[in-house]
This record gives sequence, structure tokens and C-alpha cells, in this order.
Amino acid sequence: MTFTVAQIAAQLQGEVRGDGTVVLTGFAAADRARAGDLTFAEKDTYFAAAEASAASAILVSGPFTSATKAVIRVANSRVAAARMVALFFPPEEFAPGIHASAFIAPTAQIDATAHIGPGCVIGAGVSIGARSALIGGNHIGADAKLGDDVRLFPNVVIYARTQIGHRVAIHAGTVIGSDGYGYVFDQGRHVKILQVGNVVIGDDVEIGSNTSIDRAALGSTVIGAGTKIDNLVHVAHNVVFGKHCLVMGQCGFAGSTVFGDYCVIASQSGVGGHLKIGRQVTIGAKSGVMRDVGEKETVLGYPAVPDKQAKRQWIGVQRLPEMTVKLRELEKQVAALTAKLG
Repeated sequence: MTFTVAQIAAQLQGEVRGDGTVVLTGFAAADRARAGDLTFAEKDTYFAAAEASAASAILVSGPFTSATKAVIRVANSRVAAARMVALFFPPEEFAPGIHASAFIAPTAQIDATAHIGPGCVIGAGVSIGARSALIGGNHIGADAKLGDDVRLFPNVVIYARTQIGHRVAIHAGTVIGSDGYGYVFDQGRHVKILQVGNVVIGDDVEIGSNTSIDRAALGSTVIGAGTKIDNLVHVAHNVVFGKHCLVMGQCGFAGSTVFGDYCVIASQSGVGGHLKIGRQVTIGAKSGVMRDVGEKETVLGYPAVPDKQAKRQWIGVQRLPEMTVKLRELEKQVAALTAKLG
């Protein structure tokens, strides 16, 4: 697939500086770009690298100019670059149809444009929307609903009554709607509390591989529209995520905690149960959140505290060896004075 610089600029509503007829055949980072490639730069150092590369054109935001390459100026080069990746490397398409090895319950409703790959099991009352693709080895429990343009990568399991919106991608090995972790102690043993709720996933959600999202005990576990969840994440029963949250890898969330919109949770963080995390909260990596967090707060550490407080604590800990030496010296001086006065 080839485009001219002018065609790319028109798609991005950008401005061409240089030869708009240059033909572009690919998109690459500056250090790997070849002749015919488009690359991008956000700041001076990156632009210098891009200009020194073999790329034929550079996508920029800002007043950059080049004497040797065509330049496309846009409002935000990183956003534009994301669009160009999809243009030059379009996602794999799957032809409509049902593989002969798939099992489809008679009451399931599958859009004629959907793709059902090998080894899939589709339960009773399931609904699958237009252009959705189950790539292979997927199990869809009874009465689950999948919207349009959903993509389930191999071995994704969707439990009964799960509801999935439009344009949702769920990567390999992930389980949606498994039992929440609920028990009550009675007469010397742990008795299981039946988990009879479901999971509701909004539009434009992406969920990484080997992640587990538990269904609610009652009601719904909710993943808000536009939220992106990384690999190896556990979301417990009745957790609610707002819209457009970002969850990095290896995080865990205890039951019934509610997150506002646009929260960011960095890797290897844990959040306790029955908490309220406000809108636009940022939780730093490896943090342990054990209390409610107010809107737009940034918290760090274990237990997590406001970021400025956490940084003061870290600096204090780093100074402990020096302070210990000074304390010992003071103890010696006090001992010497005491002996002298005694």
C-alpha cells in the first residue's frame, strides 16, 4: 500500500512542507526507517534523528523544517503516528463464516458477517454482532451478548450473561465473568457465596492477555467505555471502572471498589476493597491503596499516600544511613561529656 506525502497530509489535516509528491510505502521509527518510509518526531532530538535517517518524510508537530525531506506538520504528531500505524499496518481481517469444528447452540444468534473460528463453543441464547471475530478456541457462555466489531483472540473465555459492547478487543487467555471470590465462615469452614451477577464491558475497551475479570456477586462488575487494561490484571467482583481508565500490567483490585473516569493505575499496584477512587486519580507503580482517594489526586507507595508526602518519605529513608552515623557520633559526644561532668 502506497500513498503520497500530500495524501497522508490530507488524511491528517496536516500541512506539507517540501515535496508533496514523494511516495511513501511504509512507516517506521527513525532508527529503522528506510527509503520510502514515513517517520515522526515530537522534539528537537527526535527530529535530528529523523532527519539523519533514511526516511523519506517526517511527521511533526511544531515549527520543524528540513532541507532534505518532506515534512508533514500536524497538531499532535503522536496521535497522528498512531493513525499512520493503522493505515500502513491494517489489522488482520477475518472472512464471515463459521468453522466446521465450532459448536453453535441452536438458540444462538450470530450475525452473518461474523467470523467463528475453529474449536469455538457458543452457548444457548448467545448474541454476536456484526463483523465480530472469534479467532479460535473461544467459549461463550449462555446468554452472553457481544456487540459489533468485537475481537476475541485465541482461548478467551466469556462466562454466561456477560455483556460486551462494540469494538472491544480481548487478548489471548483472558477470562471474563468467572466466579468472584466470595466466602462466609460458618461452623469452622469457609462456605462459598454463590456469585450470580455478571460482567458488563463498555464500547471501545481493550483487555490484555491472561487477565481475569470476575462477575459480581449480585449486580454487575463494570468496565467503562474506552478503558484499556493491560496483561495479567485481576479485577474482582463488583468492581466498577469509569470511562477511559488506563490499567497497567500485574495490578489487582479487590471487590466492590469504584473508580471514576480517566483514572491511571500503574503496574504492580493493588487496591483494597470497598473503596472510592475519584475521577482522574493517578496511582503510581507498586502502590498499595488502602483508603479512598479524592478526585485528581496522585498517590504513591505502600500504603499509598499523596505523592509529595511519599517522596519526602523516600528521601528520609535514603538519608537514614547518614543520620545513623551522625547519631552514633552524638552519642559518643554525650557519653564523653557525661563522663567529664561526672
